Amino acid sequence: MAMYIIYFAIVLILPIYAQMKVKSTYKKFAQVPAAKGMSGAQVARMILDQHGLTDVRVVPTQGFLSDHYNPATKTVALSEDNYYNTSIAGTAVAAHEVGHAIQHKEAYSFLTLRSKLVPVANISSNASWIFVLIGVIASQPNLLLLGIVLLAAGVVFQIITLPVEFDASKRAMNEVVSLGIIGNNEERSAKKVLNAAAMTYVAAAAVAVLELLRLVLIYTGMRSDD
Repeated sequence: MAMYIIYFAIVLILPIYAQMKVKSTYKKFAQVPAAKGMSGAQVARMILDQHGLTDVRVVPTQGFLSDHYNPATKTVALSEDNYYNTSIAGTAVAAHEVGHAIQHKEAYSFLTLRSKLVPVANISSNASWIFVLIGVIASQPNLLLLGIVLLAAGVVFQIITLPVEFDASKRAMNEVVSLGIIGNNEERSAKKVLNAAAMTYVAAAAVAVLELLRLVLIYTGMRSDD
């Protein structure tokens, strides 16, 4: 019983807490202007040019925290608040996304692996639950096992995402400090924004691993009953 309580606490509460944390931290530092007065777009452009990535575009995109880097189009897309505003939060987020562009240029191993896994993870994650549900409802352990194997691909993707995101944040902090984009007194605030964002990926990976383990336990229970 205690294990189930812990399981549901992590699966239900951890993702909600992570989302609340990143939103509250972002909103807090989105109100704090960066001393240099550079917009997110300017920060991104400066770091990109510093690394010779003049072919990577920086564009605004709609949506709250919809910031991302698209390696296929070589585009750093920043949510409009981060693109135009001159906040600590916008500076941190813009630098983080440029970190992915630098990873792409340097063929960072985990980013390359994650990119290759995207189509596999998308297909397997969607299909896995069909076999899981049929296997559980019809008490067919072989179908459940197939679902578990497919789901595992999505879990591997979530786990590989962690070093990709952590490395991008590390690169971001190195760039904004070395280029003098933020002052020493602003480093801690920028790190808080990046750490809060990282927590969402940690929560997603933790939930994915726990769900996979739960299904494995169900499968072993079915096998023991045969």
